[in-house]
Amino acid sequence: MLKSLVNSFLNRWQAPGGYRQVLLIAFPLILSTGSWAVQHFVDRMFLSWYSPEALAAAMPAGMLNFAVMTIFLGTVGYAGTFVAQYYGATQNKQIGPVIWQAVYVAAAGSVAVMLLIPWAGAIFKAVGHDPMVQKYETAYFTILCAGAFPALVSSALSGFYSGLGKTLPVMWINLGATAVNIVFDYLMIFGHGGFPEMGMAGAAWATVFSVVFSVIAYSALIFRPVYNRAFHTLNGWRLDRTKLSALLKYGFPNGVQFFLDMSGFTFFVLLVGRLGSDNLAATNIAFNVNTLAFMPMIGFGITASVLVGQYLGRDDPKTAEYSVYSGFHMTFGYMAIVAALYFFWPEVFLMPYAAHADPVRFEAIRRTTIILLRFVAVYSLFDGFNIIFSSAIKGAGDTKFVMYMLLVLSLFALAVPSYLALAVFGAGIYTAWTIASAYVVILGLAFYFRFRGGKWKGMRVIEPLAPSLIMHPESPAVE
Repeated sequence: MLKSLVNSFLNRWQAPGGYRQVLLIAFPLILSTGSWAVQHFVDRMFLSWYSPEALAAAMPAGMLNFAVMTIFLGTVGYAGTFVAQYYGATQNKQIGPVIWQAVYVAAAGSVAVMLLIPWAGAIFKAVGHDPMVQKYETAYFTILCAGAFPALVSSALSGFYSGLGKTLPVMWINLGATAVNIVFDYLMIFGHGGFPEMGMAGAAWATVFSVVFSVIAYSALIFRPVYNRAFHTLNGWRLDRTKLSALLKYGFPNGVQFFLDMSGFTFFVLLVGRLGSDNLAATNIAFNVNTLAFMPMIGFGITASVLVGQYLGRDDPKTAEYSVYSGFHMTFGYMAIVAALYFFWPEVFLMPYAAHADPVRFEAIRRTTIILLRFVAVYSLFDGFNIIFSSAIKGAGDTKFVMYMLLVLSLFALAVPSYLALAVFGAGIYTAWTIASAYVVILGLAFYFRFRGGKWKGMRVIEPLAPSLIMHPESPAVE
């Protein structure tokens, strides 16, 4: 039995689409997305040291900003799927132009996001949080919206490397951006190194500086002559209506899907905020701790999408499917370990938050968070289904199904039940988290069964390669 399992593992390790190929692409992405998780973890940790109100405000304001941004982040980020399929089909000269179309969408999207800045105060006043929390939420949201352009352009440019399956540059750039963010967090939140004490605003500006760093780093690498010759990364700067339309056709539903998912959870967090600052802070910590596990799974999800795109570009759906299950095996095993830690040793994850917080004020938050992490332990297993299988079908182009599924479930399995439970029937924090957990479970199973259905195997997002003219010695030359 053991020998059979070992042989099965070794065979899958070496095969195309097996564990080795998945890890070669996924590992840098895991470190990359993990660095983003560390960035947010440290950001929230510093804010917990600064004040409980700042910690309570960070999640709602950050999630609302991200929910607005996701429409455009999902659209421009989908350029990576085009890159993967073009690369698999050896249409390399089409890669630079599609990245440029994503940059143009990023520019338009950033203008739309910044139009929300004058409404920030009114939005958070309408939510009804404590006055000090509202003040911090408004400042954080406003500055993040002001930094929309570099954040969106960074997402567009990262699709170049992720689509090619060359993920080491993405890792190094994200690690650098995380370092920039952490350093400026420390300097600007507390007022060190000659900077004024900016508190919540300092945390927001540190985030903006980190994405500016990412844009500069990606630009310095992607627009080099060697890449321009191979992929037209500079020559392809012109507006291409055909490619722009295709990116919007497949990428916009991807963006709407992200928006619906984030909007549902943002609405959930805003409702929880009505239960008081301590419950909101506990929810923020639980989600933030979960990010440490969730973001590495995103790395596996991106890998599933890339490998599906590349193998479908080569007309090899069988290996595409094989690669997805390889990624799922590793993701589920990883999440099982993390879920056990959340359930049996939650105190370990709370130690950094308690280190410099007021012990008396933090005690109530700590007790609630321990229970919330056990909810996270249960639903995080199904989040693996959600991430891997939704990413796989999106890598083929099945973005409309994902969008419609999120529309239905985020509304009727999360937002409406949460509103009824909290605002109408006066339920508490644990009822709210039961609803959120059920939502994740249903979502994960829905995408799994869609993947099993196999419709995605016949999908493509790129145009077929035009038939080439075959030249024979006796044929006349063609200019």
